[in-house]
Amino acid sequence: MGFEPPQRLVRALGETCGDAAAAEWLGQLPALTDRALSAHSVSLDRVCAPGGRSSLVLLVRRADGTSAVLKIAPPGAAPALERAALAHWNGWGAAELLPAPDAGVPEGALLLERLHHEVSLRSLPEAKALLEAAGTVRRLWVEPPAGHGFETVVERTARQVGPMRAAAARDGALEPLVSAALTAREELVQDSPELFLLHGNFRQSKVLSGERAPWLAVGPEPLTGERAYDLARLVRDRVEDLIASPGGAATARRRVKKLADSLEVDHARLRGWTLFRAVESGTRALEAGRTQDGELSLEFAGWL
Repeated sequence: MGFEPPQRLVRALGETCGDAAAAEWLGQLPALTDRALSAHSVSLDRVCAPGGRSSLVLLVRRADGTSAVLKIAPPGAAPALERAALAHWNGWGAAELLPAPDAGVPEGALLLERLHHEVSLRSLPEAKALLEAAGTVRRLWVEPPAGHGFETVVERTARQVGPMRAAAARDGALEPLVSAALTAREELVQDSPELFLLHGNFRQSKVLSGERAPWLAVGPEPLTGERAYDLARLVRDRVEDLIASPGGAATARRRVKKLADSLEVDHARLRGWTLFRAVESGTRALEAGRTQDGELSLEFAGWL
């Protein structure tokens, strides 16, 4: 099958995997796609563009004529963990994982129910979007499956500490925010009060309109830990609008309180994880050359 992968995916893979590894996997992608289409006995409608930043998303049709989505991700995106999380949720609050044959499916290929990929919670007014997001993420917070292989919040964030310190060492102006974020993390991991299965990358654009349910989550980067960590990325949603608003700082702080209250999450812990995740995201974006994204996240972090 000949096609050009979406440029958003090409750029993102270069940032996360390095250009050489990204080029190697992208070179294999046409063959992987052919194998996945054949193994699942589906026909291609079209490639979804701009698509995701971590996988190729194909709109397909099953043998019985029903529509579906075929997602093909590189090993670095941990597709086996995404499969495990989706199987455990079994369609409750998230896109449903559809049956796959026992053999022949390439590693990293997932067949999912098709949602309305062009309609996410970002299409709603802010207050309504946050309300629907809260209702959706609440469904995902369940006990992890027995014998799971998901990493914990402590483990994932520990891997991020080194790059954050390196960013502060390269640019002294980042040191105060990085230091505050790392201090917040150290305090938070001393006493983690909960152990739920988490989405890991939950935000408004990861919740799509569906037929089976009004809103369903997609694209998890699953891990286990406390709910405050999972909410922290949602707090920073539409950051560009907050930065442009004269009352952005106050709005951001109210959002922390509102989400914490509505989902019965400790306010201080949500604020701490929001600070850490905003600084981590901002320093990572700067390192990848996404200067505007990085500066927005870091300015937001400064408000906290």
